[in-house]
Amino acid sequence: MKLRVVLFCVSLLILSSCGSSKKASRTKKDAGVVLNEPKPVKTPTSSEVERTKDLITKNSNLNKQTLDYIRKYAAVSVKEMHLHRIPASITLAQGILESGRGRSELALKSNNHFGVKCHSEWQGQRVYHDDDHKGECFRKYQYVESSYGDHSAFLTQRRRYAFLFNYRSDDYKGWARGLRKAGYATDKKYPNKLIKIIEDYRLYEFDKIKNKSFNADDKTIEVVIDDARPKKSIGRYYEVKKGDTLYSIARKFNTTVAVIKEINGLKDNVISIGQHLLTR
Repeated sequence: MKLRVVLFCVSLLILSSCGSSKKASRTKKDAGVVLNEPKPVKTPTSSEVERTKDLITKNSNLNKQTLDYIRKYAAVSVKEMHLHRIPASITLAQGILESGRGRSELALKSNNHFGVKCHSEWQGQRVYHDDDHKGECFRKYQYVESSYGDHSAFLTQRRRYAFLFNYRSDDYKGWARGLRKAGYATDKKYPNKLIKIIEDYRLYEFDKIKNKSFNADDKTIEVVIDDARPKKSIGRYYEVKKGDTLYSIARKFNTTVAVIKEINGLKDNVISIGQHLLTR
């Protein structure tokens, strides 16, 4: 009888050991690679403090957390607009809506303000969160600003969003409806939600800010290539125009398609009108 009890206890210990080993292995696998994200630099002011003060004066019922979010990230949205031709109002409104003003569980745990999922090409760290399906994989960032940059890359490097760049940079209504049409969100009310945020908080004013203090040329940037190692590049951006292909751009700047794809972190040959590409 004693022998049976001993054998039973040993079996339990073995099973427990196997189970914990499997769990640890899964955690290690799911952790992903810690990418070397560039540390955010102070972005030129977009007068966001003055603009939000003016909003409060005219409408004291506006949400204070939303106003705080605008003060924090309006300048980042303007910077992304000048780099990638995505209206600052759209980026900022999406950030407010997708992240719950920066207070959602996903935003707080992973600095992911746009709900960008892992997808097959993502090599960085990840978190799991219930969305359309249970336990979906989302990207995790070290800095919120990295989330903003990844959001721009997501829109500029996917063919289904290419038509959006035919809209004027101040056509926030066209962009809001176009995002829904392209499949960015499944919520039928998504465009109206974005438009309401933009108009309630007059985010369209950020679309009018000229590119004076922030210059997209001659910037040192980090480009993450397939093996997730950062590559420092100093060079000039070229804005993609109608009729351009990677091959024609490579010939124009006396380089190769492979080089342009590598320094811009492109996975395929798809480019969009208005997209900014490093050429050297």
